[in-house]
Amino acid sequence: MFTVENSIEGALGRSGTISTPHGDIQTPAFIPVGTKATVKAVLPESLSALGAQAVLANAYHLYLQPGHELIDEAGGLAKFMNWPGPTFTDSGGFQVLSLGAGFKKTLAMDAVGVESDDVIAPGKDRLAHVDEDGVTFKSHLDGSKHRFTPEVSMQIQHGLGADIIFAFDELTTLMNSRTYQEQSLARTQRWAERCVAEHQRLTAAHPDKPRQALFGVVQGAQHEDLRRKAARDLAALGFDGFGLGGAIEKESLGEICSWVNEELPENKPRHLLGIGEPEDLFEGVEAGCDTFDCVTPSRVARSSRVYTPDGRYNLNVAASTRAFVPISEDCDCYTCANYTRAYLRHLFKANEMLAATLCTIHNEHFFVSLVAQMRSSINAGEFKEFKTEYLGRYLS
Repeated sequence: MFTVENSIEGALGRSGTISTPHGDIQTPAFIPVGTKATVKAVLPESLSALGAQAVLANAYHLYLQPGHELIDEAGGLAKFMNWPGPTFTDSGGFQVLSLGAGFKKTLAMDAVGVESDDVIAPGKDRLAHVDEDGVTFKSHLDGSKHRFTPEVSMQIQHGLGADIIFAFDELTTLMNSRTYQEQSLARTQRWAERCVAEHQRLTAAHPDKPRQALFGVVQGAQHEDLRRKAARDLAALGFDGFGLGGAIEKESLGEICSWVNEELPENKPRHLLGIGEPEDLFEGVEAGCDTFDCVTPSRVARSSRVYTPDGRYNLNVAASTRAFVPISEDCDCYTCANYTRAYLRHLFKANEMLAATLCTIHNEHFFVSLVAQMRSSINAGEFKEFKTEYLGRYLS
């Protein structure tokens, strides 16, 4: 399923190829997030044209709407959304627990000096409750009550039919105590064992369907011993690959990825979940991660923020009014080839939907292309030089 091709000298990073029933993924690779079987505002055809090799959708959201049974009946996620390549689905664990605690896209990432085992967003009610068997939660859409267990998550993801799926895990926060982190990690390991068993049962029950690869998810927060133990314990279960999850402080990202990847088998792919700033991608690649996903490129595009080699830029500023130039002279995406900053600012000021489409195309191309350049630099033996040069400009 995974072949390593070249490595970064003196580091854990590598280039390789993940083989799936719907095609190969050349790694390192950035995987755009199509939460509800769509990358917001962008046609699948446009996503393919900008260079995306795969997309990642969300089991929690698709379970609630339109339902995994309907997507299964339609022929699976890729066919349902008219996507020609590989697909990923996450387990739903992040959404169940983050939305359940009243958070949205992040979960208690800034926890300096705070410790609490009952993290809840200000002014919110808890919608999710964890026990040994699973998680009971209320839908963020209509308040209806639901329950996810490892077995249910596997059943949903088998119905969705993605090429790569993830084991159901408990997401902790940086605020949780060391004692709770230990308890949660042991529970996630037990859930992982149940996911493997249910995945094997479902695979055997449907031999006519393409085989799905199951990735285990490594938790352990900021604790080196817990991260390493989780990696070793999950590796022993024979997963097809691994996801690196949990709330991680930006300053420790590379170090934590290194702890985990030093323990994981070299012949299995590693996916860094939910990380998506350029400097973070460089850290993840150098520390041995192979694929990445994040909603940031599409989310910020909808509010007029775009990425360039010189940093992130807000189009909705007066300086863009008569800027008859592309977002970036260095970019060959469809948007930059055909539209100016002045026109894009006009679209945002006029509340035209096309603004989100064109800026999302640019941002997704920026991230997909950046990680593809990292792959090329690894193959050429020039990754560290590329990192220094690129970030020297981007962060200046």
